Amino acid sequence: MESTTVLFYVFSAVLLAAALRVVTARSTVHAVLFLVLAFFSAACVWLLLRAEFLAIVLVLVYVGAVMVLFLFVVMMLDIEVEALRSGFTRYAWLGWLTALVVILELAGVVAARRFGADTAASPVPMPADYSNTHELGTVLYTDYVYA
Repeated sequence: MESTTVLFYVFSAVLLAAALRVVTARSTVHAVLFLVLAFFSAACVWLLLRAEFLAIVLVLVYVGAVMVLFLFVVMMLDIEVEALRSGFTRYAWLGWLTALVVILELAGVVAARRFGADTAASPVPMPADYSNTHELGTVLYTDYVYA
């Protein structure tokens, strides 16, 4: 197994574990910090896929701005956990329905090979010094400079 494949599995496992802790953490501050970890893990997966620009934007925009704002608001508010838990069972059916839809979507992605997705065209391999950030900058400052 290649090292990039192993890293992909490691970052994906960390991403899934952090996402699970986001929704199961008792403290809202801990949930926000686990969300930061999930964003960093997703950025690492983007880097493995050679999408450097998307990884940097994910870290700068979501972790650097949005999550700091979330953490600031969560720490300023005094959230009563008992008041939130009182109406939990009233919306449980919506949570189960959403979970069912997500599971069906994931099963469709995993079982896509049975429906002919394995015959899709592979992307053209790029040279070792290729940078999608450079290509994006070239397109933005040539074709779309006045947009």
